Amino acid sequence: MSAARPGEWLDPASALGLSLEDIPPGTFNMTIPADRYTCPEYAARERKAIWMQAWQIAGRVEDLPKPGDWKKYEILDQSFIIVRGKDGGLRGFVNACRHRGNALCTTETGNARRGFLCQYHLWSYDLDGRLKGLLRESLAGPIDKKEKSLLQVSVDTFAGFIFLNPDPNATPLREYLGDEVIALLEPYHIDQFTTVMDVTEPIDCNWKVVMDAFEEGYHINGIHPQLLRVLHINPATARYRFFENHSVAMAPFEVAGASAEDQVEGMLALPETFPGTVAVIPHFQELLAPYRNDDGKVQFPDGITPRALLQQATREVLTGMGLDVGGLTDSQMVDNQGWVLFPNYFMTVRAGECHVVMSAPRPDGDPNRCVWHVASYMYVPEELRDAVRAEAIVVDTPGSYKYFEALQQDYEQMPRQQKGLRNDRLDHLTLVNEEVVIAHFHSVVDRYMAGAAKR
Repeated sequence: MSAARPGEWLDPASALGLSLEDIPPGTFNMTIPADRYTCPEYAARERKAIWMQAWQIAGRVEDLPKPGDWKKYEILDQSFIIVRGKDGGLRGFVNACRHRGNALCTTETGNARRGFLCQYHLWSYDLDGRLKGLLRESLAGPIDKKEKSLLQVSVDTFAGFIFLNPDPNATPLREYLGDEVIALLEPYHIDQFTTVMDVTEPIDCNWKVVMDAFEEGYHINGIHPQLLRVLHINPATARYRFFENHSVAMAPFEVAGASAEDQVEGMLALPETFPGTVAVIPHFQELLAPYRNDDGKVQFPDGITPRALLQQATREVLTGMGLDVGGLTDSQMVDNQGWVLFPNYFMTVRAGECHVVMSAPRPDGDPNRCVWHVASYMYVPEELRDAVRAEAIVVDTPGSYKYFEALQQDYEQMPRQQKGLRNDRLDHLTLVNEEVVIAHFHSVVDRYMAGAAKR
């Protein structure tokens, strides 16, 4: 008998995946104060309690392939540099010269193979952050170069992402993520995925409005009616797992009660919302062919479903491309698992592709505005990665970039919610049981704000 795969947490026999009925009333607070989305004082407290203390994703490992490659990462008014050293390791530093605080890096990326040079007074640092030299050193007075290295911050990697924590004494990343989270995500091989979309844009809402929007499927009927052809969030079949800071949820990729013909038509339209299915649909149609009548309609015998054929097609296509999906279950072939990694990372992932939404406060700290970063990644053979890799896009004119349909609908909805949240008499939000992931997320916010979270 084969060993259980991490993705089998959804199997009722595993007792690991929770249904809504398994979550006792009162486990999480279902009432959220409205002022945490609009209050400048609350936002100022978040800066210290969350953003200066939590691990946050600052890019992809593939962004920095060579020694000396660096990128800038900024959160609120803080600026950091992440650089690949000569030893191949990644390090993070405060983006400020130790002489008089001049910013060392003013562009977004670059290469500093010979180290960093402050353009103000020509102090120089190697890729390990050590002060190498300074202008007219013999006349500079008692400067101990060993004591004037660049200020370090914590940097580590997981799943191909670069994580940064402004706190140099932060809990190690793997401890922060937890062994279970790592074990559940590793079989997807996200570290081998390639960026196929990368867009950053300011948006007029609080960063938590963005996170809330993607942490529940309760809004699909209202905002994404086109998805109802292939995805029906059935509270009875959705499953959840909650960790100390993070969570994962899944609803089966199917429409309960829909005819086989309607399900097939919906699946054939998947590429409009899930680009990764483009390569799978032709084989899916091949597997459908034996079940089509002379009039073209599909008719399945007992035990055969459109979902099962899509699972089979996905596994066979990815395996045929030389990609390793052996550690994933049949459900993971087609069912998007929605991951929340605190504080600001949401990802839907299934075999071969994932879509990520991140949000962060604007540099001025205005609680009614944030920056959202959306990206998509695909698992393709190594020889095709350069052909599909997308360059990062920074949108200067809000609304000028058009996302794929479902994402565009979310983009247009979130500022409408922020307008409502600004009404003085609205003092709280009321969550329903299907929004339990939001409730869990805000319980972590509360712990951080109280200074009681492990960082």
